[in-house]
Formats: sequence, structure tokens, C-alpha cells
Amino acid sequence: MTERSRASQGAGKDLLVDGGAEVVEDPDLTVEALARAAAKKRPSAILVGATRTGRIVAARLAAKLRLGCLSDVYRLKVQGSSILGERDVFAGKVVAQVKADLPCVASVKVGTYPKMSEGRTGLEVEEVGSLQGGVRLVETLEKRAATTDLRSASVIVSAGRGFRTKEDLSLAEDLARALGGALGCSRPLSSDYGWLPEELHIGLTGVTVRPSLYLALGISGQLQHIAGIKESKVIAAVNTDKDAPIFQVADYGIVGDLYQVVPAILEILKS
Repeated sequence: MTERSRASQGAGKDLLVDGGAEVVEDPDLTVEALARAAAKKRPSAILVGATRTGRIVAARLAAKLRLGCLSDVYRLKVQGSSILGERDVFAGKVVAQVKADLPCVASVKVGTYPKMSEGRTGLEVEEVGSLQGGVRLVETLEKRAATTDLRSASVIVSAGRGFRTKEDLSLAEDLARALGGALGCSRPLSSDYGWLPEELHIGLTGVTVRPSLYLALGISGQLQHIAGIKESKVIAAVNTDKDAPIFQVADYGIVGDLYQVVPAILEILKS
């Protein structure tokens, strides 16, 4: 966790928990800091962003406080002494409604609520004492960060396993630039190959996007990926496999080799 870790953002009163820890994003230290703050403040609900670390924090915090936990939810509302939320199941094909008694912990799907505006005042700081974890900081490596927030992009060009090498991604980058859009990718390119930052991974376990145009290049369209793009206004796809699942949800599709199709599209845009 950072020296100061936000306990809530945009929901109820804003609280900054100061634990003075050295290790960055250590789930155990974050849980301990939030548990100490919760013991003093007695919140009705603790909402944690459903990131990779956030899901771990929410589950461990709920267990430590002996509270119920809702995972990966959105459209939260309080009903009597309970809190209700919606969650995508079966890769987004079904929306389930889940409920927990208050107080509780919930991991909330990233992008559900707007970010806190810059320079916002009235932030309360809660000192929770020095935190000592079992993790020792050995080395800090710079994380390769995405330069664009895909959730706000109106045009997204997304790359999949149809690209043979990392260098070939320049084709997708050139097309995204020509369309005034952002570059995204399917899970293998970020998680398996490490070609692109995790923040560009679109899908059920990544970012959910709602652009005006989503252009999938060399993406087969598995259910996990479709769950992250289904709210796009227009979906277009390029794939050599005419039976690829992406064509079942695409408004427009080209059955062809992206190495031939993308340069042709670029030529048309230039002219």
C-alpha cells in the first residue's frame, strides 16, 4: 500500500487512511489499515475497486471483520438494512442481483462511479498507526503504464493473437492514431505475452468499454472478451476465421488477413 491509501472514493464521506507503510500495494497491509479505520469509524459499507489487488483486499477485509462481501458488483443501492448490487455472470450473458446485510464489504466494478474531481477539499485523514508487514521491499521496478483511459475513448482499435510479433502491433497503433482512437488488446497480449500494459486488456477480467466504434483485429471473440465490449455502439472485426465468435456480435466484419486489411484501410484514410 502507499503511504496514504484511499478508503473510499465518491461514495459517502471521503477518508484517507495513513499507515506509514513502505511496501506498495501490499494487500495485507491495506486490509490491516482499513480494518483499524473501520473499527473507529463504523462505516455501513466499505467499497473497494474491483482491481486485481482490490478483489483480494475486499475478500480478506470481509473475513477479518466477519462481514458479508459482494464481489464485482455495480448499480449498488441500499434497501432497508441490506445493500443490493448487480453482477455479470456467465461471461456477461446474465445479470444477477446479489444482496448482503449491512454493514458489509463490496468490490465494485471499476468505472461504475465517476472519479473524484481534482482538488476536492474536505478530505478526512485517519491515522491508524504504523503498519508492519511480512513483506520486505527489495527493489522497485517501473510499471509500464497505459497512456489512455479506455473507458473514456470513443474509438478503440483492439489487437488480438492474430498479430504474430510485438513489432507488428504498430499496424494497430497506426490505425488507432488515424481514427483518433485508443489502442486496446485481448487478454493474451497483455497477460500471456506481456506485449502491452494490463490496463489495455479489455474483457470480463479487464476493462469494460463503451466506445462509439470498437474495431477488433485478429481477436477470436471468446465470451470473456465479448463481456467487455458488448455495450459498444458499433463493433467491427477483422479475422481470417469466418466462424470466429466475434462475427456473431459484430455489426460489420471482414474475413481476411489483418496484415492485408489494415494497410488497405490506412491507405483509404490517408486519401
